[in-house]
Amino acid sequence: MVIGVISDTHVPKRAKKLPHAVIETFSNVDHIIHAGDIMTIDVIHTLEKIAPVTAVAGNVDPLAVVKMLGQKKIINVGSIKIGIFHGHGIKGTTLDRAIKTFKNDTIDCIVFGHSHIPYCQMHNNILLFNPGSPTDKRRNKYYSIGLLDITHTITPKHILFSE
Repeated sequence: MVIGVISDTHVPKRAKKLPHAVIETFSNVDHIIHAGDIMTIDVIHTLEKIAPVTAVAGNVDPLAVVKMLGQKKIINVGSIKIGIFHGHGIKGTTLDRAIKTFKNDTIDCIVFGHSHIPYCQMHNNILLFNPGSPTDKRRNKYYSIGLLDITHTITPKHILFSE
């Protein structure tokens, strides 16, 4: 199963719609994870035309989106458990907050966002994966999203693009 991973779309503040690279890259995925800062539920509706979506709200999402999506989820993909959290909070780094959010859960991967910085590292046998942002690269050279190819293991990949 291939999962498209996206976060920090910030539509319509940073872009009027999702970039073409997102639609093209996700065209053959089986599922999509959005790790928050969606801003408008229309983004989720657009992604749902491609594949089923699991999403959580981020710190800039309106209250209606927060109530609809919640801020933490765990999904099962075969034998793999994926925790999803935006990454916002008060103390520690984005990475620290993502790890702390799932400290009492048994998971294989944490998908998070918030920093807009692509990240892919193992921590205590848990893959931590931040896809970056497809609309607000900040100081990064490229915009980015991600793919998780899941069999009995997880093969992560960042997709970088310039427009």
